Amino acid sequence: MNAIYFDDYAVGQSHTTPGRTITEADVVFHAGQIGDLYPHHLDEEWSKDGPFGTRIAHGTLVFSIASGLIAREINAVSFSYGYDRLRFVRPVHIGDTITVVVEVTEKRLDPKRDDHGFVHEKGTVVNQRGETVLVFTHIASVEISSGLG
Repeated sequence: MNAIYFDDYAVGQSHTTPGRTITEADVVFHAGQIGDLYPHHLDEEWSKDGPFGTRIAHGTLVFSIASGLIAREINAVSFSYGYDRLRFVRPVHIGDTITVVVEVTEKRLDPKRDDHGFVHEKGTVVNQRGETVLVFTHIASVEISSGLG
């Protein structure tokens, strides 16, 4: 496990996650988990005449996978405080591969905890064609320092 403290983050720093291909199994399993059985996710014939011409992945599925991609490296001194400004920009289709570009956009001290600060990370989810499909702001609560320095 890593320990990346509040002071180690810099506004403007960014990285891109590994990719993840959205499969039919992902869509079907997610539909069953959340109970969203709308035909534009599950019925190929019905979807052919729809605005996207084929089935699309649930926005919540894409967001779930994206949040997992940014959480691949465990930071032992940070936890997720929440997400803001979540927008589904473009549909994701079965077979699309997504990555997340994560950029630190803001840092501020936690007014209630002297030993923590908030790090805002803009997540831009892109498909294999470089098209933005989802954007959000992740807010992490991060310890200020190790106290060993």
